[in-house]
Amino acid sequence: MTAVATRAGAISHADGRWTAINWRQAHQNVRRLQARIVKATHAGRWGKVKALQRLLTHSFSGRALAVRRVTENQGKRTPGVDRQVWDTPEKKMKAIETLKRRGYQPLPLRRIYIPKSNGRLRPLSIPVIKDRAMQALYLLGLDPIAETTADLNSYGFRKGRSTADAIGQCFNALARKTSASYILECDIKSCFDEISHSWLLAHIPMDKLILHQWLKAGFMDRNILYPTDRGTPQGGVASPVLMNLTLDGLEKLLKERFTPADRVHYIRFADDVVITGRTKELLETRVKPLVEEFLQVRGLSLSPDKTSIKQIDEGFDFLGQNVRKYKGKLLIKPSAKNVKAFLAKARAKISPQQTSAGELIAQLNPIIRGWANYHQHIVSKRMFVKVDNFIFQWLWQWTRRRHPGRPRRWIKRKYFTTRGGDHWVFFGELKKEGTRRQIFLFNAASVRIRRHCKIKGEANPYDPAMETYFERRLDAQMSATLRGYRQLLSLWKKQDRRCLVCQQPITRITGWHRHHRIWLVNGGADTTDNVALLHPTCHQQVHSRDSAVVGPRPLKGR
Repeated sequence: MTAVATRAGAISHADGRWTAINWRQAHQNVRRLQARIVKATHAGRWGKVKALQRLLTHSFSGRALAVRRVTENQGKRTPGVDRQVWDTPEKKMKAIETLKRRGYQPLPLRRIYIPKSNGRLRPLSIPVIKDRAMQALYLLGLDPIAETTADLNSYGFRKGRSTADAIGQCFNALARKTSASYILECDIKSCFDEISHSWLLAHIPMDKLILHQWLKAGFMDRNILYPTDRGTPQGGVASPVLMNLTLDGLEKLLKERFTPADRVHYIRFADDVVITGRTKELLETRVKPLVEEFLQVRGLSLSPDKTSIKQIDEGFDFLGQNVRKYKGKLLIKPSAKNVKAFLAKARAKISPQQTSAGELIAQLNPIIRGWANYHQHIVSKRMFVKVDNFIFQWLWQWTRRRHPGRPRRWIKRKYFTTRGGDHWVFFGELKKEGTRRQIFLFNAASVRIRRHCKIKGEANPYDPAMETYFERRLDAQMSATLRGYRQLLSLWKKQDRRCLVCQQPITRITGWHRHHRIWLVNGGADTTDNVALLHPTCHQQVHSRDSAVVGPRPLKGR
């Protein structure tokens, strides 16, 4: 690929092939502009911010990364009203040239409905893929501002933050003997659907024309076009950041209005808000009216059914976990509602229609492992043992139903084996790539309890000064993810946590592919010296170009 980097950070692209794009250079150009946006935002130089945003959204690097984002995520095969997807390198390359402000007109969104836990339906609006790419492009210039100005204890839809961080802040705010005794649980009613358009257009620091077009695009439901006069659609790439920007500022307002003696602490994950207070009267007469006034300006309101004040000794559920003090000691456990939903999901998989034990285990293992990993940072060991017992009982019933005339000892020999001292490990055979291999049921109790280290409130992933801090956190997270996979963990560390093609971090979100230096069919070994970890797109690029990979050791196309 012939590419010339300009002072503005754009790339003058002279080759029309998707597989020839220099992703390493593209990431560097975008990151450099984002770091400058952070610096200008800190200084309050909003004219400079606007100029840098324009450079980024007009650059080849920004447009290429926007197309890559929407063609690699989980919704890449989900079309909008035009039923179009970008599923070939030619379409992706052509799409880069279409991401232009001049003449841009978004299409209506496709409305679908997904069930909620309370039995109701949640509306989800899907933009066409070009509109998703435009949102991803302008988000490259908006997200650095959102991260710089965000509330310190806002954790939803933010890079490097998770539900574990929000729960960790709950522990910090409530664990001491002198901590607040009451909690105001705030649930914002239809947050995405009710945000005021006039407020967004007046306060969101981005191109107003583009934002106005997104907000007023309307949606199609059963072939009928409906206008949108408020809200930002759930399903849009930029919607979570717009929602965060709308709700940011409440924590600062609370700190200004209340003293440390009031024990007012604020924790937010997306539109779920928890505010602590010294007394019930304080929360009811002063904090709640202040929150309602803050939301009203933005077109929002609290849901009366889900907003309540609770005492810490009776506990409250937050993000699928129960936070409660037992005789003065704060314990956080999986909530009863969350456990019930998990067991119902697992129970539904254990049906008589399953063709084999191996296929049943293949469906159960991701569910059990994901649920246990989510709760591994809290007091959950006893609950892990309980859910394992429930699942064992259901599996034993399943085996008895499949072989009603067989004795119990025969069933045990066929479906259960000894592993690691456990004589009742459910196992089966699974056919993969033409060969059959044994597969074992994953036990939730095998997950070790590991305390989560909460992220610093002021940490900004776009600030170069925080890069080392985020690298250390990534190292800890990926080490936990790859624990048990020694070769992958060794490779990941050897490569300094980065893809050898684009030099960007390899994370759980980006995913990875194993790349063999010498083909296995040509005598290459499946050893650490012959394997490297690459991003999925970078791996495809190496294959298509059949070229060397920049890294500690040259890699030839597999």
